Order: sequence, then structure tokens, then C-alpha cells
Amino acid sequence: MHPALVIAEKDLRQRLRDRSAWILGILAPVGVAMLISFAFRGAETFHTTAAVADLDRGPVAAAFTGFLTGPELDSVLAVESVPGVAEARQRVDDGGASAALVIPAGFSAAAHSGAAVPVTVLTDVDAALAGEVARSVAAAFVAQLNADLLATRTALAAGADPAGLAERAAALRLPEQVVSRAGGTAQQSGVSYYAPAMGMFFMFFSIGFTARGYFTEQRSGLLDRVAAAPVAPGTVLTGKALATFAYGTASLGTVALITTLGFGADWGPPGPVALLIVALGLALVCLTAFVITLARTDRQAEGLAAIVTFGLVLLGGNFVYAGGAPDIIRTLTLATPNGWALRGFTDLSGGAGWPAVWPPLLAILAFCVVLGGACALLARRDAAR
Repeated sequence: MHPALVIAEKDLRQRLRDRSAWILGILAPVGVAMLISFAFRGAETFHTTAAVADLDRGPVAAAFTGFLTGPELDSVLAVESVPGVAEARQRVDDGGASAALVIPAGFSAAAHSGAAVPVTVLTDVDAALAGEVARSVAAAFVAQLNADLLATRTALAAGADPAGLAERAAALRLPEQVVSRAGGTAQQSGVSYYAPAMGMFFMFFSIGFTARGYFTEQRSGLLDRVAAAPVAPGTVLTGKALATFAYGTASLGTVALITTLGFGADWGPPGPVALLIVALGLALVCLTAFVITLARTDRQAEGLAAIVTFGLVLLGGNFVYAGGAPDIIRTLTLATPNGWALRGFTDLSGGAGWPAVWPPLLAILAFCVVLGGACALLARRDAAR
């Protein structure tokens, strides 16, 4: 057997004898992913109740109420009719409704004459999203109404037959916009996001273990004895890199398998997912080499590994979805391998195919090349001293 493989086998056996390898590599990421996904389970879907006070009682107001209770909004909005403004405000204040829409008197007459009479939206400060939904729904109806009126008047001005014109105009819909998306469109569950996020987080803990073990063996003289043996230069580092890669990919792959089969997580198609896991294994090797190159003692290695691990997971969105973060955080996420990997896993679980995996994969490999070059320069500098 090649000496590098012997060293890798020795490191893996030593790692697996430690119970922390099983806890940090498998049990902890699965358990934490389950806890976080259960905590955010209610946030995966949105449904709210809105009170509606119709003070107009006209045909356009009735059309607006029918629009609110129609099948298009049924999965998002539940509508409760109230007699007046005071009742609508009370429903919002006591939490019975997250928002309220007040259709003013004269709304239908103003619509027929072309005048603007706005719909009043009452919101709760603790339900900002519901308020935005209510405002958007009201704005969408008014925009459609204005489009119908414009179409009708334009047709009449052009000499069209007025018979049935209003009905035909009402059947029109505003033109839809096609939005280009890089990923799929399927809804992602909490466990499908936090399973890879927590798997990567605990995977990075092996940086500190490997770096600490390296300095322990250096202090005990084991590395000097191995170097004195008839082996090629770099064999020790190659063996340790293989052990780190094997442990990291096996850990993340096992988490993917357990959460998929046991908890219904969707990581995406197996092929692209496997490529991302392999790329993350290479990134783990480069990060470990970087910590070992910078550190001088095992304590320094532990401290640097902690800084690297928590810095990457905080910037990469492992705890909080990066899409809701400020612009500066979303930009910094693109400098982390786990941030790119999470983007890839999210796109794949959302229904995207093979093309979605290439940008994250290339970005992670570029990260490895840059970090590997930095390690080589640092090692050359230390050798020249």
C-alpha cells in the first residue's frame, strides 16, 4: 500500500475512535437541522386573514370583494366581512385579522367616472408581511380596473360596438412578465435548507481536529520519524489531506442520506449533489492546510480553526438565509465555499437541473485554487527563514 494511503488510514482510524467524530460528523448536524427546521416550519407557507369593510355596496366594490375571495387568493388570504371602519380596526387591534381593507362609499361611482377613490388598508405593526400583501392585492385590483376602463374608452373612441364591450374588457388581464430565474421554482422545506447548512457547519469542525492533531504529532516527534523513512517528500501531507477529504465527504454524504431517507429532505438530483459534496471536501482540505500553515502551535490552530469555521458559516448563510440579509452580506457570501454550495443545494432542491450546479462548483474550485496558492506562498516564506 502507498505510504500516503497508510497515513490516511491511520488518521481515519484515530479519528473514528473518538466519539466526537460520530457526534460532530453525523448526529449533531442531523439533530440541529431537525430542530431548526421544526422551529421555522410555520414560516414555510404564508396565509393570513383580512377584514373587509364595504361602505360602497356598489357593483365595483362587489367585484373587488369577489376578487379577494376568489380561487387565486384562496391559499394566501382568508376574508372576513365587517360592517364598518371601527369594526375593521378592532379586528386588527385584537389580532383577529392581520390587515383590513376599507372600500369607501362612492367607490363604484368614482370608478365609472374615471376618478380615483383609494382603498384604505389598515395594518398591524406586528404583521408587516400581511400588510404588504393587502396593499399589493388592492393595488393589483385598481391597476386591473384602470386597464379595463382605458381599454373600454379607447375602443369606444375608435367607434367599436358598445354592446358587450364592458364584459369583454373585464375579461382582459394585465400582461404577465417573464422573470428569468437561475434555479427551480419548487417550494423548499426548512429541512431541505438546514440539512446541508448544518452538515457543512459541523463538517468544518474537522479543521480544528486535524490541525491540532498535526501539531501534536509534530511535538511528539512522530512526523520527524515518518520524514526520516524512505518516503517521497509531501507524503505525510498527502496522507493527511486524503484522510480529511474522506472524513469530510463521508460526513456530509451520510447527513444527506439520513435526512433524505429519514426526514424527507430534498437535496436535489444525486449526481450534482455528489459533485458539490466532493468540491466541499476539497475546500475542507484547503482550509485545513491554511490553518496549519498560519499556526505555530496546537492552541493557535484551534483558535484559527474556530475563527475560520464561524466566520464562514456566519457569512455563508448557514444559520440565516442569505437572501434576506443586507446587500453587503449577500456580496460577502459569494466569497465563501459554503455560501456557494448552499446556493447550489437550494437551486437543486427547488427543481433546477445540472446547469445550476456549475457556477457554485466552479466558484468552490476557484476558492480552493486561491487558498492553495496562498498556502504555498506562506510555506515557501517559512522555509526561507
